[in-house]
Amino acid sequence: MQHSKPGEPQILIDLSTAIIGTDGGTFQCRLVEDDTETKTGRLPFGPFVPDQHRTMEIGLRQWVGEQVGVGLGHVEQLYTFADRGRQHTTPGAPHVVSVGYLALTNQTGGQTRAWRDIYNFFPWEDWRDGEPSMLADIIYPALDSWLARHAERRASARLAFGRDGLPWGEEYVLERYELLYEAGLVAEAFADGRENAMPTPVVPGEALQLDHRRILATAVGRLRAKLKYRPVIFDLMPQTFTLTQLQHTAETVLGVTLHKQNFRRLVEKSGFLEATGKMSKARGRPAELFKFRHQERSERPLAGLRVSSGRTRSSEA
Repeated sequence: MQHSKPGEPQILIDLSTAIIGTDGGTFQCRLVEDDTETKTGRLPFGPFVPDQHRTMEIGLRQWVGEQVGVGLGHVEQLYTFADRGRQHTTPGAPHVVSVGYLALTNQTGGQTRAWRDIYNFFPWEDWRDGEPSMLADIIYPALDSWLARHAERRASARLAFGRDGLPWGEEYVLERYELLYEAGLVAEAFADGRENAMPTPVVPGEALQLDHRRILATAVGRLRAKLKYRPVIFDLMPQTFTLTQLQHTAETVLGVTLHKQNFRRLVEKSGFLEATGKMSKARGRPAELFKFRHQERSERPLAGLRVSSGRTRSSEA
């Protein structure tokens, strides 16, 4: 905690971490659940202690290992969340400044209370089976009702949700969530005391404690964008994998279905993969196993998989 003069508000810096992995086609994040079933989950977080940790990332890696026992690959700072009213505090308590982080891992634990499907929190983001029906049935009518009173936000909504002929941008996860929050359509809006929020959230999707769904939205959007210009997808993969596993991981993260042959041509041209000379032992037809050519981070190329779904909207709202 930072020192302050008498009478000045105290500030507590915590490091909130969206630890993301994939498991069998499930896009997962690591939560820390409360003991009671009635409480919503939260992301792992811990304090930054300057006299113990030279950098924030060093502190983060240390307490993540101690608290949840997960080894991390790629780690990057996202954003500083310091808005008043977005944390529930008692009078006189320190003001919490949350420094959000994205952390990737290839160590997940299946469908447990600790590892949760990210699309449970953002079900409108999963387009692998086509455009989610909740967009046209629930989200757009509720959002349009709010936009009728807030015309100045129409351009932002049009871009974020890919409407009026614009494409759906996979990376605009935070922008979409923030619009739904601003319109009072998600549970956190009511919990934070927004006047226009309904006691029962209009939009499906599980809530998280404090600011954590906002931080998770930021992390997912950053990861989806990063996938296209840095080879971070390999931090989600085991040491060896098939091309099908690699494609399924990319589809899981982006929430899209990719063209198989186009994806394989893209991977082959990237120069990222090295054949192991071994075959998978899974049931069915064996497939060749590959590994990432650049295991040392200092050797990693400044490029990613510029994947595109080639998707068109099934309908325009």
